[in-house]
Amino acid sequence: MKIQTLILNLLTFSLISCSSSQKVPFVQKNTPVIFSKVRITDNFWQPRLKTHAAVTLKACINQCENETQRIKNFSIAAGMEQGKFKGFFYDDSDLYKMIEGASYSLMNNPNPELENKLDNIISKIVGAQLKDGYLMTYFILGDLNKRWTDMDKHEMYCCGHLIEAGIAYYNATGKRSLLDVAIKYANHIDSVFGPGKRDWVPGHPEIELALIKLYRVTNENKYLKLANWLLEERGHNKGTWDPADKDYYQDLKPVKELSKISGHAVRAMYLFTGMADLTSITSDTNYIQALDRLWNDVVYTKMYLTGGIGSSRKNEGFTEDYDLPNEEAYCETCASVGMVFWNQRMNMLRGDGKYEDILERSLYNGALAGTSLSGDHFFYVNPLASSGNHHRKPWYGTACCPSQISRLLPSIGNYIYATSNDAVWVNLYIGSETIIPIRGNNIKFIQTTDYPWNGDVQIKIETEQKTPFSVKLRVPGWCKNYSLLVNGKRVNAQNDKQYLLIKRTWKSGDIIQFSMDMPVEVVEADPRVKANIGKRALQRGPIVYCLEECDNPDFVNCRLSKQTTYTSVFNKELLGGVATISATNKDNTYHFVPYYAWDNRKPGKMKVWVDYKE
Repeated sequence: MKIQTLILNLLTFSLISCSSSQKVPFVQKNTPVIFSKVRITDNFWQPRLKTHAAVTLKACINQCENETQRIKNFSIAAGMEQGKFKGFFYDDSDLYKMIEGASYSLMNNPNPELENKLDNIISKIVGAQLKDGYLMTYFILGDLNKRWTDMDKHEMYCCGHLIEAGIAYYNATGKRSLLDVAIKYANHIDSVFGPGKRDWVPGHPEIELALIKLYRVTNENKYLKLANWLLEERGHNKGTWDPADKDYYQDLKPVKELSKISGHAVRAMYLFTGMADLTSITSDTNYIQALDRLWNDVVYTKMYLTGGIGSSRKNEGFTEDYDLPNEEAYCETCASVGMVFWNQRMNMLRGDGKYEDILERSLYNGALAGTSLSGDHFFYVNPLASSGNHHRKPWYGTACCPSQISRLLPSIGNYIYATSNDAVWVNLYIGSETIIPIRGNNIKFIQTTDYPWNGDVQIKIETEQKTPFSVKLRVPGWCKNYSLLVNGKRVNAQNDKQYLLIKRTWKSGDIIQFSMDMPVEVVEADPRVKANIGKRALQRGPIVYCLEECDNPDFVNCRLSKQTTYTSVFNKELLGGVATISATNKDNTYHFVPYYAWDNRKPGKMKVWVDYKE
């Protein structure tokens, strides 16, 4: 197999420096096709969605209902049971995220039993809400006089996840019960905080992006104004934490002035996603300039090859540039999912395939590693090396990551297609079907592919009448060679920001064939990453690979060199079906598997970065 050497381009990159007063013309470039309009059909994601529906949701519900007191706390608060609050103060949020993920599953997989279970849980949430709209079981069952006294007690964070769950369940079932609870809580917050009322800086961003979702559902401008106000509260010495902790809480500077990412990684992702969502509505050029600077900083100085971010366990976040240890890497699963959220929004704003490159890298590696192939064990931390003592668990005391991955997986269809004026954007290559209205016609797109194991993609178009529009195919950053055919004939399409633009009048039965070469790539890190000096990693397509001890008895002595040869073979019997890479030296052959699939067999050592000899 042909070998390519990929050197992470950190040395030649210079950060964009923009004056905050500079006016930049801005129009949102595309809008995603919602996942409820997309049917996944491929052999990679479809089995995972089935496992999610059959196993993951049940595991999360069992943990919330039987193994922990997350649901019972609401029952007690509603007067349905006796007892005291148990758990962490932010535990309500895990239940909300579980409901959100279950709602997404219901949209494409109707399940009366699951819906009835959710209705029962929601009745307890409804009963727990106070008359003034406030809802947080930690304070309702504790000292209610202490509510809204500590900015780091996650009250608005929990409300944000409640809003997202309420919207999801309403969209899935048409039932307003949970949505009305979320609206009532949002109205309570709006009555207490805002211009001329109380100041507040949420210790954990999340409500900002949720309020914008609520604005889009209700068309109530007050939610948009509240989201904007909360973003603007940051960086003005209004937070109640120690000044030394401002960066941890994303409170170091006014958000429009940010240029370097710091502090807690998940909080940063939610904050930036909220800023991007607000920009998509208000066209605030100051926000998008700040987001550009921040994206450049994290991607080119603080991101792992897997798309994981947040190298430090101490602050669950960032340290100095190029500080990317392997075995000590934190790389919280929630942060990788946050990278998916944020980069989708950046692509919506900029229409540039480079954001989809990062989304794809985070999705297939950093985020997907967060759940086992069986669907009932989870990683909170995702290191790039292990001495054999790091394993997934059924649940965590702080269970944000299991519930987070539970809501990402069933919404995967959100990230495949997008639309703009008379154009359809194909952002990810996932076997799927969708119907998109264009110029008054319903155009069906049928995508067939074995991606990520194979770079061949076919898109068939079905339409009742000929329709002129453009198709924009993303060319992944890892792809160096490709071919493009329409109805068997070569097409020389314009490449615009990593998208091939095919503009024509389409008729039913037209077929696009897009074939991307997918060789093994030998990756060299930027030399400023001290942990990877003298090492290399392997990648093929969007998949990052690792070496597991169970496949390699000579694990400790593995070396790659210029003389190493590489072959890739698909093994349908291994790890649910994966393409493996064999690296052959003169005296030995080493076997690599996808990073996301590690720790699904025998316990043992693992590493992504391997010693390399020139």
